[in-house]
Amino acid sequence: MPFMVSAQLRLPKLISNGLVLQRGAEVKIWGWSAKNEKVSVNYRDSLYKTIANDKGEWFVMLPIQKAGGPYAMNICASDTIHLKNILVGDVWVCSGQSNMELPMRRVSPLYKEEIAKADNRNIRYFEVPKKYNFNTVKNDLQNGNWVDINKNTINNISAVSYFFAQKLNSEYNVPIGIINSSLGGSPAQAWLNEEALKEFPSYDAELQKFKNQAVIDSIEQSDNSRSNNWYQKSTVNDEGQKGNWRAKGSNTSDWSSMTIPGYWADGKLGYVNGVVWFRKEIEIPAEYCNKEGLLNMGRIIDADSVFVNGKFIGTTSYQYPPRRYTIPAGILVEGKNTLSIRVISNGGRGGFVDGKPYQIVFDDFQIDLKGEWKYKLGVAMEPLQGPTFIRWKSGGLYNAMIAPLLNYKIKGAVWYQGESNTGRPNEYEHLLSSLIKNWRKQWGQGDFPFLCVQLPNFMSPKDQPSESNWAMLREAQFKALSVPNTGMAVTIDIGEWNDIHPLNKKDVGERLVLAAKRIAYGDDHVIYSGPMYRSMKVEKNKVILSFDQIGSGLIVKGGGELKEFAIAGKDKKFVWAKAKIVDNKVIVWSDKVKKPLAVRYAWADNPESANLFNKEKLPASPFRTDTW
Repeated sequence: MPFMVSAQLRLPKLISNGLVLQRGAEVKIWGWSAKNEKVSVNYRDSLYKTIANDKGEWFVMLPIQKAGGPYAMNICASDTIHLKNILVGDVWVCSGQSNMELPMRRVSPLYKEEIAKADNRNIRYFEVPKKYNFNTVKNDLQNGNWVDINKNTINNISAVSYFFAQKLNSEYNVPIGIINSSLGGSPAQAWLNEEALKEFPSYDAELQKFKNQAVIDSIEQSDNSRSNNWYQKSTVNDEGQKGNWRAKGSNTSDWSSMTIPGYWADGKLGYVNGVVWFRKEIEIPAEYCNKEGLLNMGRIIDADSVFVNGKFIGTTSYQYPPRRYTIPAGILVEGKNTLSIRVISNGGRGGFVDGKPYQIVFDDFQIDLKGEWKYKLGVAMEPLQGPTFIRWKSGGLYNAMIAPLLNYKIKGAVWYQGESNTGRPNEYEHLLSSLIKNWRKQWGQGDFPFLCVQLPNFMSPKDQPSESNWAMLREAQFKALSVPNTGMAVTIDIGEWNDIHPLNKKDVGERLVLAAKRIAYGDDHVIYSGPMYRSMKVEKNKVILSFDQIGSGLIVKGGGELKEFAIAGKDKKFVWAKAKIVDNKVIVWSDKVKKPLAVRYAWADNPESANLFNKEKLPASPFRTDTW
């Protein structure tokens, strides 16, 4: 943090040690001091002077600079602040919800080598505090500081942001600054300001409602009371707590059996919420009983506490994080060991998510934990009504997490968001377009580059063509590209059916860099996208599709036949279709549809077989040609 002699002279949190200034543009340095006070900024052998206004606000403009550093800066009034380790390069704001927020430690199974070797002082990262405010457009952040990339910081860095910055830095050999302003679960409307929300009456009304602190206090009190009472009751009445079912020697002769992974609603216990205990005995060879182990318990819905031989080793309070627990050396014994898990289901289907790792891992040995477990109901509870999540309400995140950034000159913005808006996909094109225009207006930097990530494949695949809110939201993201100077990374091939937070964030970041190279850096030769639907024409019983961004040519990834194409006639009923590539167009047909009117491709929550790519190995964006 900068050294401050007193509190009279103050800088915004972004203007601090290690900052990255935007190259190729005039840059504002601003802050606060005593009213009408003379302020000078000494930077790179030049002196810039100004006088604070009667509110104590002041700023100076630094002239256009080339990439470089590190540099130092002195800001002087009646006090002096000395800043060091300043770089000049490209600054990107990365925003959205949890897939933008997700840190490297969450994706570590895929990137152990990258994490181990992380060391790049030319990438700087600033994480915006996760705050909201409905009444005040904030002019500064509550806290925050710039960090460079090293082994001590890498695990807390947003994975998408990191891989985006890393690739940009290697491509252009300039410092990269990332300002990450994201919040898990947040909908797009939370990131719009009050002016933009006027276009959406229901969201504007929501903002006006939550300007009343008494409303917030009442909701929070009700939510907290309801949640506390539910969890207190589930603990007091839990027979497993009373009977110490975590203990190694507990009698399980009257327990039932269940195959893990799975959901107890599918078995004898049925659809019940509350607390269910699980136990499994495992054999540990002598050579591993004094070693530290890693326990992978996949994903558990909703919360869990885990015990090995009666000793507590970890807990997770909600369903999304992967369960990775360390078993300390000395807990495991030679021969028979007991693994006990207390699972809380507060709503929906409780259990263990399929397709995730369930194992104990040592350096050179693994124990598979899938299969039969014993289980017993600790207590049945009524479903718990979820909280209100006030921080996600309209306008609040803009005021607290975007407004304080607006004086800071940037290269562009990256947006990874949409999952929380899939319930109302028809409005998302308008929301996203308004957000882009709103941010550009408030930043006052013209049409700065804006890049977004299209939603990946997610949830169980369907056997037949069907409607999909996720597909509709992807279409809305595609349509928002009509806003000038925008680009999109298609990720329809790198999601996970059983996880809304897919681990592959490196491909996401590097596909965003391809879009940045074209949109932000003016490389007209780069193939920055997979095929994007342009037009169709009908010839007899076939539909011929034309595409933009075909690159060096269309291909079927992995060979074989094109998949995930569906076709419909005047009855508007889509059926699976045959498709083939001819002269970089796609011809689609079905013997069941004699007079086709429309085609859809990868139109599903999880079109897992989608395989239309260009030769640059970039996937086609899902699309539909029907407008009914």
